[in-house]
Amino acid sequence: MLATHLDVFNIVQAKFLAAEVVKSINLNVSIVDGPQNNSNRILALVEYNNSFALFVLVSSRTQPVSFSDLSIETVVPVDQSFACETEPVAGQNHVILVIKYKQNRYEYNIEVGKESCNFAAELIRSKEVVSTSKPNFTWLEKYFGTMNQSNRNSDPISDQSEFVLVRDGMTQGQTAINRESMLRYQLKLRDSEFTQKQEFTIFVGTWNVNGQPCSASLRSWLSYDENPPDVYAIGFQEIDLSKEAFIFNDTPREAEWQKLVMDGLHPNAKYRLVALARLVGMQLAVMINNQHYQHVRNVSFDTVGTGLLGKMGNKGGVAVRLELHNTSLCFVNCHLAAHVEEYERRNQDYKDINARINFRRNPPAIKDHDQVYWLGDLNYRITDLSNTQVKVLLQRNETNALLKVDQLNQQRERGNVLLDYLEGDITFQPTYKFDLFTDVYDTSEKARPPAWTDRILWRGRGIHQLYYRSHMDLKVSDHKPVSALFKSEISVVDPTKYRKVHEDLLKKMDKHENEFLPQVTVDQTEVTFDLVKFREPQCRDIIIANTGVNAELLQVPAEFEFIKKLDESFYCKDWLRIVPFSGSINPGEKCDVRLEVNLETDLDTLDDILVLHLKGGKDMFIIVNGTCQKSCFTQSLSSLVRIQVPILHLSDEEWNLARNNISPIYYSVPRELWLLVDYLYRHGLKTRDLFESCALHEELIHIRDWLDCGSQEPIPGTPQAIAESLLLFLSYTKDPVIPFELQDVCIAAANNFENCRQLILQKVNDIHRTVFLYVCMFLQELLRYSNDNGYDAKTLASLFGDILLRDQIRNSKPQASRGKANFVYNFLMNDLSSSLLPK
Repeated sequence: MLATHLDVFNIVQAKFLAAEVVKSINLNVSIVDGPQNNSNRILALVEYNNSFALFVLVSSRTQPVSFSDLSIETVVPVDQSFACETEPVAGQNHVILVIKYKQNRYEYNIEVGKESCNFAAELIRSKEVVSTSKPNFTWLEKYFGTMNQSNRNSDPISDQSEFVLVRDGMTQGQTAINRESMLRYQLKLRDSEFTQKQEFTIFVGTWNVNGQPCSASLRSWLSYDENPPDVYAIGFQEIDLSKEAFIFNDTPREAEWQKLVMDGLHPNAKYRLVALARLVGMQLAVMINNQHYQHVRNVSFDTVGTGLLGKMGNKGGVAVRLELHNTSLCFVNCHLAAHVEEYERRNQDYKDINARINFRRNPPAIKDHDQVYWLGDLNYRITDLSNTQVKVLLQRNETNALLKVDQLNQQRERGNVLLDYLEGDITFQPTYKFDLFTDVYDTSEKARPPAWTDRILWRGRGIHQLYYRSHMDLKVSDHKPVSALFKSEISVVDPTKYRKVHEDLLKKMDKHENEFLPQVTVDQTEVTFDLVKFREPQCRDIIIANTGVNAELLQVPAEFEFIKKLDESFYCKDWLRIVPFSGSINPGEKCDVRLEVNLETDLDTLDDILVLHLKGGKDMFIIVNGTCQKSCFTQSLSSLVRIQVPILHLSDEEWNLARNNISPIYYSVPRELWLLVDYLYRHGLKTRDLFESCALHEELIHIRDWLDCGSQEPIPGTPQAIAESLLLFLSYTKDPVIPFELQDVCIAAANNFENCRQLILQKVNDIHRTVFLYVCMFLQELLRYSNDNGYDAKTLASLFGDILLRDQIRNSKPQASRGKANFVYNFLMNDLSSSLLPK
């Protein structure tokens, strides 16, 4: 047996209990007709008490170094229903191994050679053994809970009438799961015995390119240092400022800038792209030196838009995470809110990115990684100094005086943003704002004071910044690129030392394989929220503490997750968010779990029962409840036209009559819609980018309360805040303006205005038709002032198309439908007077 084969054999054996003997393995197996580069499967034949089973394992690495790298994909018992055969492949050095079990058929590519011959011989021998006996397969039950989720419901062993698998109970894979959890924890405690710190150089760069194309080389920025870095993380902002990119999240600039990046990497090394993530104009690429690529695993990325409606991607963040050797890395590229006075909005954007990025891997959150690098156009400015004052201080080289009034430094000192991050000393000139193609600060009429908007920060152990600088020679943008070079300590596993520790732990654990029973306590099992209002989140925290030990006082880690109840598709109601929803708690430690409610539908009360599942332990139940306050934003249009006063002024009887469509109709459109549109008619028609600026959350709350409660005071907020409130109102009414069942027909008719008009007249009821035409006529009025507000019909149609014809399942990503946009476009470009009433 070759050394590599023997190493993997021992790792596979560690996946099972001591009495479950791995008889043979076959490496480099792939699924027939599967995706390319899927040869990371291992076939393992396992025997227990004279019964055999075939396991299909998937490795997260090219070559596993620990049994935790292996997950179970399929389990097939070798009994009378088991059959296997091989099919040759002409002109190839592999054959197809066909596994049949009752109605199931599995096909795998395996290489022809000594290894496959030995494996086939063992498989045939196991079949002969079971033909003369009645094997018992109950020992396989525990492995069902460890299988990949996608294969659980189709696993062949579940077809045996005498073989019962508990699919959703609390006993799924108890022994195996607890044993793996225990081993992972013990290995973590002893990782200093088999790992060593190795220094890697990480180059982090950020540049706001102001929507400009670039044909110049980036080598002066990306290859500035003599020696090539091991890792690159390059972030761009504003690679495309077009309306098309903003609305449809689609741009050819992604490929153009990425090609420039790859061409500009250090010439003394070769690099491979690990991940590329983009949201509208924000782009983040992570590359690694070829020699380290094999040690990268568990790559994932996510994007968060913090622009209009909390999803538009003109502002927000993109993030990439990966594991390099034994260290988890996270890179976050952000573009926060603009304008000097909007530092609170920037703080809010940062918090939203932190809270909403979810990699759907362990760890899922930014903060839980070993090392985090935060980069981008953070947009913090210089406070209370004019353009002239800033330039004078720069000429005097009084950088420290300016940094004292730098908003990011001030907000960090107050604990409002990036509190636990570090930033290197800034010794370079402010990187914004320059006249294009020059090194001259802004000479335009606005004369913006220079500022360090472009920053790079980090958190985590073993990170040492070598350089922090700007690159003044690149002049295509009104920003200058910034880079930081880090020498970062990465934990690298010594395979020989690892095997020694691994085997030592397995020997100790085999003595107590049935005693790894986790125990936790929860500080409260009923969570009650205060009065819950529309889009005004509330949070409550529960504490889960690990109190479990075994008979030898070996402390047991506890793995938990909230699981869905029977006949439900998710583990909690859509108004509730649980962070984290799963995790591992080390012995003697606790985990704070945050329950956040955000009401976006019409509910009188909140009620849910959460199932907290302890892997290998019991299930616990947590009750969540609360009372809701009604709002005009979540009601039907037909109800709102039947009320003459703010909704919270109605008695229960009056409201029931209105929402049951018994009250008379008082208005042709809801009064709340009229109030919002009327304000914009009077104050917003000439406002630049009216529907692209994002209001502070507090502003939207004040407008909601003004509409729901009524007031003698004028409506609060800026035109941009009123505009966003209008979009919110149309986005969250109980039914869309154009009913769901008509949307496909509307899109199909979008190429002909007369067909669209007839659909509105004949298929849409009077109330919804009037609201639709009322909104379109307002947009037509907005277009009369396009020279002032910067809007054209296609942009408005794209923005309002997805709102007036919204999907049943709300999309959190900023990508509009061209079909819906075309439908609305017809009504912006044609005379609507003939559409007001049916002929």
